[in-house]
Amino acid sequence: MERRISGVRHMCTLTLLLVSVCPLCCRASWMWLGVTAAGVPEKLGCANLPLSPRQRELCRRKPFLLPSIQDGARLAISECQSQFRHERWNCSTTGQPTVFGYELTSGTKETAFIYAVMAAGLVHAVTRSCSQGNMTECGCDARLRGGGSAAEGWHWGGCSDHIQYGTWFSRKFIDNAVKNMSTSRGGYTLITMNQHNTEAGRQAIERTMSTDCRCHGVSGSCAVKTCWRTMAAFERVGVYLKERYERSVQVSDRSRKNTRRKEQRRLPVDKHQLIFFNKSPNYCLEDRRRGIAGTRGRRCNRTSTKPDGCNLLCCGRGYNTHVVRNVQRCECKFVWCCFVRCRRCESMNDMHTCK
Repeated sequence: MERRISGVRHMCTLTLLLVSVCPLCCRASWMWLGVTAAGVPEKLGCANLPLSPRQRELCRRKPFLLPSIQDGARLAISECQSQFRHERWNCSTTGQPTVFGYELTSGTKETAFIYAVMAAGLVHAVTRSCSQGNMTECGCDARLRGGGSAAEGWHWGGCSDHIQYGTWFSRKFIDNAVKNMSTSRGGYTLITMNQHNTEAGRQAIERTMSTDCRCHGVSGSCAVKTCWRTMAAFERVGVYLKERYERSVQVSDRSRKNTRRKEQRRLPVDKHQLIFFNKSPNYCLEDRRRGIAGTRGRRCNRTSTKPDGCNLLCCGRGYNTHVVRNVQRCECKFVWCCFVRCRRCESMNDMHTCK
């Protein structure tokens, strides 16, 4: 009897923890892991996380990957917000129980970027954990070792990043059960569109990898070089995907009738391109129903002609100017012995926010 009461108390504690850290979790997805506190997923356990049944089963079989899943989600959300910080849609996650809200299902360019960067973040985090020796299932990629060009004095060695394992896990964890991604005579569905974009995100990791080498020889002569393949910093992956976002291709949605417009792409699309169905809203005004925050109150640059400029970011509504007083330490000097003496410097700066 006491054991049963203890079990009930334990379940109640988990439920309260889940509700407190993930309100409306039944509507959330694994992306929620990127905005929750470290250690929470491990405390909740796979069965209580906002995962699909297939993801929950994979999590149950490989619980050691939970920290990497959370790291990948965090990495992706942070990079999304960094790439779009100066634009009308700034990849906000505030107040969205599904993290990205409307944009997850809107079929826009923003939807395409979200799925691509999330898949890339998961590949990057899992692969990095492999290379650091944090998991027994994977390590460095040793397939290239021993090869190279003896005539040119270099060979493959070192610890190449094992992106094959990270890519495999990303596919198993994210992709839906639909296997047919053919676009011939029918266009895409939202599921196959998302699958295409997640795969483009995974390919971004491989396409941004570089070859690093270390010299060996007498007095640094570099008579022989050992080379290995390494992932780029995720900021570089984010820049790559943002470029694909800017050149994304509109395709037809076969789940709707009469959508094959002239401007929509009918030819097969390269697997490295991002695709979308619908044109994006302008994101100027708040729309709570669709999770659009609007740009009112956003800080803008009065002299810029880029998206962060007050004219573009504020959508022609104008802007307010505030004078901000900044206080910081300056003219610091080392005084013997042993401390640093600084002055307090004040400056007045203009700050502009959208009306």
